[in-house]
Amino acid sequence: MGAVTRSTAPETDLGQPRRPGPPAPGPRSGGPWLVAAAVTILLLIMAPRYGYHRDELYFLLAGRHLDWGYVDQGPLVPALARLVDTIAPDSLLALRTPSALLAGAAVLMVAAIARQFGAGRGAQTLAAALGGASGITLASGHLLSTTTVDLVIWLAAALCTVRLLRTADSRWALAVGAVVGIGMLNKLLPALLAVGLLAGLAIAGPRRLLRDRTVLLAAGIFALLAAPTLLWQATHGFPQLGVAATISGGDSSYSGRLDAAILQFLIISPFVVPIWSIGLFVLVRRPAWRRYRSLGWAWLVVVGVVLLAGGKGYYPAPLLLVLTAAGAVVAAQWAQHGRARVRRVLLAAVVVLTAASNTVLLLPALPVDRLPGFVVAVNYDTGETIGWPAFTDSLAAVHRRLPADEQARAVILTGNYGEAGAVARYGPQRGLPAAYSGHNSMADFGRPPEDADVVIAVGWQQPQQLRTWFTEVTLAGRVDQRVAVDNDENGGPIWLCRGLRRPWADIWATEVRHSG
Repeated sequence: MGAVTRSTAPETDLGQPRRPGPPAPGPRSGGPWLVAAAVTILLLIMAPRYGYHRDELYFLLAGRHLDWGYVDQGPLVPALARLVDTIAPDSLLALRTPSALLAGAAVLMVAAIARQFGAGRGAQTLAAALGGASGITLASGHLLSTTTVDLVIWLAAALCTVRLLRTADSRWALAVGAVVGIGMLNKLLPALLAVGLLAGLAIAGPRRLLRDRTVLLAAGIFALLAAPTLLWQATHGFPQLGVAATISGGDSSYSGRLDAAILQFLIISPFVVPIWSIGLFVLVRRPAWRRYRSLGWAWLVVVGVVLLAGGKGYYPAPLLLVLTAAGAVVAAQWAQHGRARVRRVLLAAVVVLTAASNTVLLLPALPVDRLPGFVVAVNYDTGETIGWPAFTDSLAAVHRRLPADEQARAVILTGNYGEAGAVARYGPQRGLPAAYSGHNSMADFGRPPEDADVVIAVGWQQPQQLRTWFTEVTLAGRVDQRVAVDNDENGGPIWLCRGLRRPWADIWATEVRHSG
C-alpha cells in the first residue's frame, strides 16, 4: 500500500514554524481502472435480471414528453432514457448501460480524490475498491436513476474542489461551477452541494476564495447552466419544493430524519464506517490536511441540512465517498506498520465483506422466486423491479371480463407513475387501454378523455377517494405478481369504477394530482 508523503515544517525567518503543507499527489496507478472495469462489468451482467424499476418506467414516459423540467426532476435522465430507448427499444440492458458506465466513472473519481490527498498506488486501489463496493455505487449503478447522475456530479465537483484547494489555482473553481450547473439539469440537489462547499470555506477557509473574482465567475457559469430548469421551476411554482415537503413529511421511501441519520452508517457499508470516520477526523483535525478542511465541514453541513429539512438520507452519500477516500489514505499508511500482514488482511476483509453484502442486498444476485424477505425489507427498490409483466396481466384479466362496449371506452387509472409506466410498456401486447395517473409529472402528461366513464383503478388500497369521483366502485380483482414479494403492488386491489360524477377536467388538477 502506498505511503502518504508528509511535508516538514521548517522555521520561517521570524522563527515561527510554518504550517505543514498538504501531501503531494500520489503516483498514477492502473489499479483503480481494473476495479472500475470490474464494477461496470458486474453491473452489466446484473442489468437484465429481475425487471424495470418503477422510476425507470416513469423516465421512459417522461422521455416521451421532453421538457426543461418536471415536478420531481430536471430533463437530463428523461432525455437519456428517450435516447437509449430510441437506439435500443425495450432493452433493459441498454437502458442501464449508462448507469453502469457512470458507476465505473465514480470509482475512478474516488481513487483520483485519494490520489490528490497523497495516496500511493495501493491506497488508490483501496479507495477504488471501497468506492466500487459501496452501497451507493452499486445500487445507483444498477438502475437508470437521477441518483446515479448525482453521484458522478457530486464526485466530479469534489475532485475539482480538491484540485482547487491543493493548487490554489482558482481556475478550478470554474470547473466546479460548470459541473454543479450541469448537475442542476438532473435535480436541484447540486445546489445543496454548493451550499455545503461554500459553508465549508466560510467555516474552515481558505476564505479568500469567497472573495476571488474567478469564484464569482464560477457562480455565474453555474447560474447560466442552471437557468433553463430553474426558469421552468419558477414558472411552474417550484413544484420540486412541494415534492421535497412531501419527503420531509416522511411520505416517501428512504425519508424521515431518524432513517436519514441511520442511513449514513449503512449506505457505504457498516464495515467502512471506521474508515470514513477516520477520513472525517483527518480532514477536520489533522494539521497536514488543513488545506482540505472545508471538505469535512461540507459533509457536516450537508448532513445537518438534510436532517433539519427532513430530506432523504442518501443525499450526502457522495461526500461520504470523499471521506472514504481520505480514510483510505490513512488506512493504507496504517497497514504498513506494526503487524503489517494482519492489518492488510483486515483491510482486505473490509473490502470483501462490503462487496459481498452489498451485492446480495442491492443487486439482483439471488433467484427472484427464492428471494428472502429481508432483502426487500432492507432494499425497497429491489421489490419495485419485480413483477411488472404479471401486474399488467392482472389488469388485463379485469379488462377482458368487461362487455365489449365498456372495453371500448375504459381507461386505467393508477396510483403511481410506475404502474402507469408498466401499462405503457406491457399493456399494448395485452390489449389494455391507456393508463393515466396524477402522480408527480404524470398528471401533466394527459388526463382521460371526457367519455371515459369506465375505469380500472389500481394503486388505491381503500375505495373512499374513488367513490368521490364515481357512482359505482366494486372490487374486481387483485394484483398477482406470481412471486412472493412484498412491494407496493403485489396483492393490491383492482377496482372497477363506473359513473363519473363530474368531468375529468374538474377533478384532475386539484383532486387526482399528488406528489411523493
